[in-house]
Amino acid sequence: MATVPASFPHLKSFDGRSSLTKAVDFTKVSFARGPQRIRKPSTHLSVARNPNSGSDTVELEPASDGSPLLVPRQKYCESIHKTVRRKTRTVMVGNVALGSDHPIRIQTMTTSDTKDVAKTVEEVMRIADKGADIVRITVQGRKEADACFEIKNSLVQKNYNIPLVADIHFAPAVALRVAECFDKIRVNPGNFADRRAQFEKLEYTEEDYQKELEHIEKVFTPLVEKCKQYGRAMRIGTNHGSLSDRIMSYYGDSPRGMVESAFEFARICRKLDFHNFVFSMKASNPVVMVQAYRLLVAEMYVQGWDYPLHLGVTEAGEGEDGRMKSAIGIGTLLMDGLGDTIRVSLTEPPEEEIDPCRRLANLGTIAASHQIGVTPFEEKNRHYFDFQRRSGQLPLQKEGEEVDYRGVLHRDGSVLMSVSLDKLKAPELLYRSLAAKLVVGMPFKDLATVDSILLKELPPVDDADARLALKRLVDISMGIVTPLSEQLTKPLPHAIVLVNLKELSSGAHKLLPEGTRLAITLRGDEAHEELEILKSVADNVIMVLHNLPYGGERDSRVHAGRRLFEYLEENGLNFPVIHHLEFPEKMHWDDLVITAGSNVGALLVDGLGDGLLLEAPGQDFEFLRDTSFNLLQGCRMRNTKTEYVSCPSCGRTLFDLQEISAQIREKTSHLPGVSIAIMGCIVNGPGEMADADFGYVGGAPGKIDLYVGKTVVQRGIEMETATDALIQLIKDHGRWVDPPVEE
Repeated sequence: MATVPASFPHLKSFDGRSSLTKAVDFTKVSFARGPQRIRKPSTHLSVARNPNSGSDTVELEPASDGSPLLVPRQKYCESIHKTVRRKTRTVMVGNVALGSDHPIRIQTMTTSDTKDVAKTVEEVMRIADKGADIVRITVQGRKEADACFEIKNSLVQKNYNIPLVADIHFAPAVALRVAECFDKIRVNPGNFADRRAQFEKLEYTEEDYQKELEHIEKVFTPLVEKCKQYGRAMRIGTNHGSLSDRIMSYYGDSPRGMVESAFEFARICRKLDFHNFVFSMKASNPVVMVQAYRLLVAEMYVQGWDYPLHLGVTEAGEGEDGRMKSAIGIGTLLMDGLGDTIRVSLTEPPEEEIDPCRRLANLGTIAASHQIGVTPFEEKNRHYFDFQRRSGQLPLQKEGEEVDYRGVLHRDGSVLMSVSLDKLKAPELLYRSLAAKLVVGMPFKDLATVDSILLKELPPVDDADARLALKRLVDISMGIVTPLSEQLTKPLPHAIVLVNLKELSSGAHKLLPEGTRLAITLRGDEAHEELEILKSVADNVIMVLHNLPYGGERDSRVHAGRRLFEYLEENGLNFPVIHHLEFPEKMHWDDLVITAGSNVGALLVDGLGDGLLLEAPGQDFEFLRDTSFNLLQGCRMRNTKTEYVSCPSCGRTLFDLQEISAQIREKTSHLPGVSIAIMGCIVNGPGEMADADFGYVGGAPGKIDLYVGKTVVQRGIEMETATDALIQLIKDHGRWVDPPVEE
């Protein structure tokens, strides 16, 4: 028998082994197999009931086969087969109530210098007029804290009572001061009491570690007491990029470390009987962000805690990229009923964040109110806490086939597009719209070329020009998918024929020549008996199109998809699955991006899916294509352009972030596989750029520091020459290519 806190804070994993170190709030842990150490990844730990826990027993198990990460065998949401909002307590932020009994609250953050009271007040009023529920303001020093009193008083005089949140890093004394006037304090557990991370591997004895925890409690307790005294709220907001060296030494730069970092502070709050707080687990990588929130909630279920969640993808960027990343991360969690307040972080004016934020909140609200979902099913194969991609079997070449089908899908994720007959009238324009390279008018596949097309109507058999245009696509291994009825009446050589389950069951597909390649379209929520027919045609199936028609009041694409993948895995059917979304006409492009990111992204972040096909009548063809590739890149699948980690700006920002970001993007957007961080300051530490290869960071007013990974390599560069210096740095590391020249 060994001891460990109920939330397993000091459980470490090294090469499949685990060890325990001392902490507070102990419960008893019994080893299900073997003596003092776990020697195999399959070993389970069972945990006896903790007096404060909502669970009788808890087991730890590897997150997946062979994974050293041990996670609770415990739910992370109310239901895996429908959207049910997680029950959370009410936390009051000024006059705004957060929690599951209240609407999903919308918030953003000012970008003005906090010491400029008039400008900050004007910005807050503009944000409030746009419909935000809460506004956060950076408070980095004593002068800013003093200005906060003026800001609050000025807003009250103007009849603006929107709750204000102080964003605190490295400054306990400042937090104490501003708690006297603002409604909520955001603390970052990675730097509130710890020094800035140096990314050093530290060794601790149990006594050393306990002393660190005592230091945190000593520094943090006065703020908790003041928040109790003044009736303030608090957000314990962990950032993936600013974990302390102490946490990273135990847990690595991981979701597990993010959760434990927050729990250290939460235990102090609870010890002092302070419960008016919320959690957040932000990361610039949506996959990491989703894993961290799930792990946090799983452990809160273990503890019997019901604190609300603030959701956000940090440093998401601008435009469609920023909206897509936020939709993937926030939308995925909302589909599981998680989240009580959200922020969409964009490198744009703060009021521009409100509209996409509201659209996401509406999507989550509707899903939970209708409890969209599918018939209950047992889920055995999805990995909640670490990314394990289910890769469908890519097409194999069969003996005697005249064309190469191996290129109709891409190993890192495929993009399919629906093409109308009209587009075949101008073949070169069609090839360009598919992002194919043209050499003397002939198409060739490039890095970001569409992989296959859906042609719902075939050209007449005697339309030689249209059929020649299609043949040239087939010759470069682009798949032409067409409905069974079209192929039977106007056969196109080497087409992939789209059939539904009814056509399979009736045997209509047998009218095709033997060996014809098939694509199967289905909803995903069919009875398993209906899906049995798939086994009989497995040898000829190139892909499955998962297409749950849009707009069913209680239909859920996410849950239907999970159910479908569970069936395929349990029956050994390794078909590639393409997520096919058909949107209604005249849908707003923001709604399209957010819906696609939430519904498809929620499956892809779990490794469920091999690509997507977006259809939206009236929408620009290139927009749909780019949105598709952005979604794959946001889910960390297929990189087709430069990745940017770009902060949304705040009062700490040391340059015009929007202008500089646009300038850098204009000169570097052609570097797929390269990730560049553009940061207004380094408040969260260089770990905030954990996903980036190169960093462009405000070091002082008018001065830029350049980073390679987490290491600063050049300091104090004049801003006028900093972009050129960044390009030279990329060249020096062999990552630069010249922009392609249009033919």
